[in-house]
Amino acid sequence: MDDKNIDKKIMEFVEATKKLEKGEKLDLSSDEDLSIAIMNLISIEEHLFFSAGKTGKTSYFEVLNQVREMRKELLKKIIKDYEGEVWCISKHLLAASMRLMEVGTKALTKGEKKNAYDLFAKAYNLYNLFWGLNLGLVKPTSAPIDSEATAGKPIEYKKDDLFGKINNVIKKVLDCCRE
Repeated sequence: MDDKNIDKKIMEFVEATKKLEKGEKLDLSSDEDLSIAIMNLISIEEHLFFSAGKTGKTSYFEVLNQVREMRKELLKKIIKDYEGEVWCISKHLLAASMRLMEVGTKALTKGEKKNAYDLFAKAYNLYNLFWGLNLGLVKPTSAPIDSEATAGKPIEYKKDDLFGKINNVIKKVLDCCRE
């Protein structure tokens, strides 16, 4: 999808959002809270897996399975329509965002502010990509792919690139303070 098509899709989404807000407010704050809960459930699944491995107790796998079922049920509340790998992409976007937040927080605690801020920016961009994907703003085929030219360099997203455009729209749509 080229920039003109992305811009058109974003403008259509913004217009649809404005129409909804004129009548019934579009309240994604509950879904936003739910997405954070799902991130934590994914983290719990990971910890249960490692606890089972470290202790050799298979009972951790039983609990992991129950947590996984809960996570799947809750994810269905946000991801209603999907094709191909969108379900898994969505889950991994949330998981990666959560992990980058945690690594960024640890870096911040160590006084590594530049590294922490870079990790926080990446986490935020992945989180917004999750919403862009699930609100129909972006299709998986339009997501940017890292090239050798950018490998190992901090990514700076411009306001007119894919992440910048998604971030600007999501910032307007997701308002956790809206009651």
